[in-house]
Amino acid sequence: MPLPFLTADRAFDAADDAALPFDDRDRWRRPYRIGPWRVGVAALLLLLASYVLCAAVIIALTGAVSEAGVVLGIALLIIACALRLLREGVWVSAHGVRHVGFLGTRTVPWKRVVAVRTVQQPVRWLGLPRTVQGQALLLVRADRRAEDVSPLLTTHNADFLARPESFDRAADSVEAWAEEYRRG
Repeated sequence: MPLPFLTADRAFDAADDAALPFDDRDRWRRPYRIGPWRVGVAALLLLLASYVLCAAVIIALTGAVSEAGVVLGIALLIIACALRLLREGVWVSAHGVRHVGFLGTRTVPWKRVVAVRTVQQPVRWLGLPRTVQGQALLLVRADRRAEDVSPLLTTHNADFLARPESFDRAADSVEAWAEEYRRG
């Protein structure tokens, strides 16, 4: 029994650059795949949350409902942290570029973007204070000085550590979105 949806030799009639019917340019999307470091840490957090939830059930069954509520709150906080960690990154749409951090989100409309470029500079390793030499994707805004630029993506963050070709594709994709929508 052939399974054509699993084979790579199937012929496609549509062109590769044609927009899909469900491709909504106004929807916020991440122009790259999430990195294995980020997924691994989130999975460990969710595993920890499952243990904490089991502890909350055991505590609730012993009759200490208020303590079970506190432990349940801790589990929900761990789950929220894991989900926020997975949400971090750069998101683009026809409206602008959005940089989602763990504690905050910055959105810049395309009309305020002067340039998006990749530069060689010291970057933070996995967001820690230690810096290493790497590449960073910088967003230069019209309302800020060129020195006040923080990187959108780096080669050593949780999405691109040990995956330089993925960083190159993501940076090229964000630069292409910027070029397309700054003109429009």
